[in-house]
Parts: sequence; C-alpha cells; structure tokens
Amino acid sequence: MKNKLENIRAESLKAIREAADLAGLDALRVQYLGKKGSLSAVLKQLGSLSAEERPKIGQLANEVRAGIEEAVKERAEALQNALMERKLREEALDVTIPGKAVAVGARHPLQIVWDECVDIFIGMGFQVAEGPEIELSEYDFDRLNIPEGHTVREWTDTFYITEDEKVHLRCQTSPVQVRVMEKQKPPVRIISPGRVYRKDEIDATHSPMFHQMEGLVVDKGITMGDLKGTLNVMLKRLYGPDTVTRFRPHHFPFTEPSCEVDVQCFECHGEGCRVCKGEGWIEVLGAGMVHPRVLAGCGIDPEEYSGFAFGVGLERLAMRRFSISDLRLMFENDVRFLRQFS
Repeated sequence: MKNKLENIRAESLKAIREAADLAGLDALRVQYLGKKGSLSAVLKQLGSLSAEERPKIGQLANEVRAGIEEAVKERAEALQNALMERKLREEALDVTIPGKAVAVGARHPLQIVWDECVDIFIGMGFQVAEGPEIELSEYDFDRLNIPEGHTVREWTDTFYITEDEKVHLRCQTSPVQVRVMEKQKPPVRIISPGRVYRKDEIDATHSPMFHQMEGLVVDKGITMGDLKGTLNVMLKRLYGPDTVTRFRPHHFPFTEPSCEVDVQCFECHGEGCRVCKGEGWIEVLGAGMVHPRVLAGCGIDPEEYSGFAFGVGLERLAMRRFSISDLRLMFENDVRFLRQFS
C-alpha cells in the first residue's frame, strides 16, 4: 500500500505540473482527491492493515493529500497569472493614439428660445403651468368667450376628435389659464408653453402643429401699463436693449381691450425692407386685458380683480431671433441646419 501511495504522489505531481489550463487542473484534483479518486480508493483499504501499519500508512496518506493540494494551489496560481498576462498583452491599449471625437448634440433653436422665455418670466415671478393637448371645447372656446360661429370653431380650422365638436386638439394654450383660474384664486401669475394644433397648410410660415407660450396675470389693480411693461422686458431681453416695440389696437374674444405687439425691423430699423415687407415693423404677438366674462366664468369678481394675457408663437420668436426664413427647417431634422446652433 505504501508503494501505491508513492506512485499516486509521483504520478499526480507530474500531471499537475503539466496541466495546461484551469479546467484540466480541476479534473486532476477530482481524479486524485475526489470521493471516487485514486487516493480515496487506497484509504478505504486502511481497515485491512495491522494495528502497527495503520498509523504509518495513514500519516503517509495525509502527506500525499497535502502535497497534492499544495501542488494544485500553486499550479492554479501560475495558470491564473499566465492567463492575466496573456489578456493584458492581447488587450493592450496604446494611450498615445489620438482618441475618436464624440459627436455632441445641441439644443434645438426652438428649445433655446423656449428656455430663454421661461427663464425671463420665472425671473419676473411667473410660474409655469401645463395642461392637456386634447382639450374640451368648453375650455378652449366657451370659457374663453369665443362664440358659436367663430371661424376658429369650424372643422376647417380645428382638429376635432368627436363629431359633437366637444373634444379636439387644442388650438391654443389659453385653456390652461382657465384651468388655473378655476383652482387658484388671485393673485395669479403664470406662463403656459406647449404644443398647439390648427388646420394650416404647411409652408414657410405655417404648420398644423406649432408651439405657443401664453401668459396670464390676475390681481387687484392690474392695468394695460403692466402688460406693456412686462412684454417690453421680455422682448428686450430676447432681442437686445435697443429693441423698439409698438402696440396696435386689435380684437380678441377673450381680451378687452386687445392689441397686437410689433417690434421694429432689425434689418432696416423702421425704414422698410424685404424682411418686414416694407412695413418697418414685424408682428410678434397678441395680448390684452382679460375680458370680464372670462374672469367671471372662472369665479373671479371682475369688479375687484383685473388681469392681462398674451400669447406668442415660439417658432416666430425663433425665426426672428436666428434669422430663419422657413419654418419647415425647424421640423425636418436636417443635421446640417441643426449644427449651426451647437
């Protein structure tokens, strides 16, 4: 039995030293040290030995087991180190090679103007309010004092979802103002940016989907002077301190009195040119004092409170800001156009 143990030791140590990989090494460990391995088979025969031989053979068996275990451990470490060295050689990285430039995107021109407008009004104490894009006619028309028969309520102008004309894609973000006034009593100071939809043919200045930013202020003692001052601040911060504005009388069902706001042409400074079509002025937005019927319909006493509202197309602001001549450029996702704003 002693000879068997010595043979197992010599054979196993030689095989372990020659193991080519970790899987083969583990197979050798099981072959010699496993429950059904060579060493275990010899140890099962210890019972047949005399009392004098048993301790000596048992000690030798333990030495053989310890030697095999140590050899397996050393070989495993050597194989792991060799594997790591090979991976380091194969995956070597030359840090002197110039890196590849990563393409970095940029904000869309429309988003630039959107963010600037929001920042301007937040700086004046306004809050941002949002509402649904699928709107009830009650909020988009009736509560805004837009009568039956008004052109905006026609199927040719509005994307109706139901045949009874009670649900449609909103034509403006004004319904957000109504929803805010229903829930919040004065003072109210909000802006409501978002997408709106109208049945316009697509051309250089029109799109069936575009973006608006409307504003509303309701409090005691609000006047047209407050409206003019607020809009002048917005336009001067957008276009520069030398911006000249003009307020013209107009009519909107939800404001009284109402006005259109123009800025003096940046190209000709009021002289008249192709940019302003000879007018010297460029229309940018509509505004006015909130109609008493709109206030009363939201539970606000028009005898005690007054307010102003305005609405501006963000595409129009972006086109003026960046001298973009065709609205369609902002929706075509042409990277040659968008790269200009990085």
